[in-house]
Amino acid sequence: MSDLRQAAAAHPDHTGHPDHGDHSDHDDHGSLRSHLTGYVLSLVLTFISFGAVMGKLLPPRAGLALIVGLCVAQLLVQLVFFLHLGPRKGQRGNTVIFACTAFLIAIVVAGSLWVMHNANVNMMPMQSVPAGAGAIR
Repeated sequence: MSDLRQAAAAHPDHTGHPDHGDHSDHDDHGSLRSHLTGYVLSLVLTFISFGAVMGKLLPPRAGLALIVGLCVAQLLVQLVFFLHLGPRKGQRGNTVIFACTAFLIAIVVAGSLWVMHNANVNMMPMQSVPAGAGAIR
């Protein structure tokens, strides 16, 4: 433990430290203000969704459309304010990696749905098979 204290005393501002840099770019980590903004937006979106469902303010189809829209808005708030994805220089790498990951997940999900749909369409319906026709005697 004393080695850690000595290292911290020798480099109080962490300049030149390979893991920390000079911390001149605090916006990449997010400020208290940005985290509070994201938190408040998340709460507002959650309460709107909850109120729309519990209050039955809209017809079912319109309610579903509202919930999906609020879900996408909530996703964007989480990505921007908490995962710090965005167009700024320090965030571009994370944004590109996230976009590639989302694209690959979409390919896997779409491919899985396609395979399951084709398997379902090409399977023999069980209703047309006479009872006992498949039994071995």
